Amino acid sequence: MGMKQQLDTLKKKYEGTKMQTTFNALHTFLYTPNETTTTGSHIRVVDDLKRTMNMVVLAMVPVLIFGIFNTGYQHYLALGEIERAANGFFSASFWTLDNFTVGALAVLPLVIISYVVGLGVEFIFATINNHEVEEGYLVTGMLVPLIVPIDIPIWMLIVAIVFGVVIGKEVFGGTGMNILNPALTIRAFLFFAYPTWMSGDKVWVLGARAMEGQPDAISGETILGALAQGNEMSYSVMDSFYGFIPGSIGETSTLLILLAGLFLIYTKIASWRIMVSAVVGSLVMGIIFNWIASTNLIAETNSFYGLMSTEYWEHLLIGGLAFGIVYMATDPVTASQTNKGKWIYGFLIGFIAVMIRVFNPAYPEGVMLSILLMNVFAPTIDHYVVQGNVKRRMKRLKVKTN
Repeated sequence: MGMKQQLDTLKKKYEGTKMQTTFNALHTFLYTPNETTTTGSHIRVVDDLKRTMNMVVLAMVPVLIFGIFNTGYQHYLALGEIERAANGFFSASFWTLDNFTVGALAVLPLVIISYVVGLGVEFIFATINNHEVEEGYLVTGMLVPLIVPIDIPIWMLIVAIVFGVVIGKEVFGGTGMNILNPALTIRAFLFFAYPTWMSGDKVWVLGARAMEGQPDAISGETILGALAQGNEMSYSVMDSFYGFIPGSIGETSTLLILLAGLFLIYTKIASWRIMVSAVVGSLVMGIIFNWIASTNLIAETNSFYGLMSTEYWEHLLIGGLAFGIVYMATDPVTASQTNKGKWIYGFLIGFIAVMIRVFNPAYPEGVMLSILLMNVFAPTIDHYVVQGNVKRRMKRLKVKTN
């Protein structure tokens, strides 16, 4: 008897028990569900929630792999044991087994903890409430380790994940019912509850080096932090584009994020309207700030001047703006649903993100707060778009009847 037949036999055993939803989750994770539509009015499509979530996770795998190598690379670079990668993606000092080993020791535990804790909470709620386990956390579980600092304590991450899954999603009814992006809810909890750990002002090095007399962390400003203090960026534009810079695990390589965005657009998983409008919004805000800086309305000694005078297009290469636009602003559950609403929603995300970034030098990043803010206003945007369409159609109807 094959494995599927054995699972089908066991499935009957758990029917009507508290473990039914848990067993069904395992069964549908491995195989296509037994229940399929055969009669009546329905839509036949090749995609479902599981396939959609798997495609998004697939789009994050290159970013994860690069983040692992970059973690090891930044570790050895901070210790002065290697030179900066001069040949970009073809640099021999970057794609080495040592970089991968060091990076994997730091990154993979975060990924494992994210999935074990997050899925554990979802299974508990599914068992208690007797509803099916959805695949929504497959994406959240990968997003969380990619957007947190590499040296975040495990216990802190566990507390944040439990809070994000319970308060950010399960209290609203689970996958598809949440009003805020769960991954960003987790990061927002960390940001407000443990702000000193989320400042990102240190370059992580492997803890084992501390036993040899080396420091656990080397103080050094991030690119955004340096610009906010009026200092020049010590990394080239191409380094920022390729991702050979310090930062959260998945947010450094704009090139890979761009390719992932094109992949998600091609597969029709993510909305190109949101991505394009968010990029336009950030560029518009950046141009406005560049104009203000050029008119000498803001003194060069002002704390706003550093990021305000940064080239408007460079905002997309530093920080988590590009990552947030591609992977989180396009979340179909929390984003606007109407086409016109998506243009407005995305534009305001990019516009507000750069605004917060410039006006908040203490924490020069704004994409998390801008997306969460627009998550709240997405239903309002859709409401007024729909009402506007209704009014226009009523006017056309009156013209025809007259």
